[in-house]
Amino acid sequence: MSSQLAAIAIDATRPKVVADFWCAVLGWRVVEEDGDVISIAPQDETRPSIDVIAVPEAKTVKNRLHFDLRADGESTADELERLLGLGAQRKDVGQGPDASWVVLADPEGNEFCLLSRSVQDVDQK
Repeated sequence: MSSQLAAIAIDATRPKVVADFWCAVLGWRVVEEDGDVISIAPQDETRPSIDVIAVPEAKTVKNRLHFDLRADGESTADELERLLGLGAQRKDVGQGPDASWVVLADPEGNEFCLLSRSVQDVDQK
């Protein structure tokens, strides 16, 4: 027997802003709003989902867990521009200048990475 990953939780002082950002980034939708929790998931509602949970305090330190994204259907450079246009910001967490990935942050400062190879590049291997 094993466990299944059901949801990933993100704390936020502005859960609607963070949920809307991740819906736009991933092409997902809000599937449930229950008090201080907004759940988002892929269009087919497969799991895991992301639960954005209201908290009173702002983020203060680097995330211990983060998302790694790959461009899908477009170049990594085009995806970077799209993410920046959605409100992502570049972030320095100590990665060197030769890093093959780009570190970004969502509207509340939660770090995530855009990897250098697209989904299609990886699938060709």
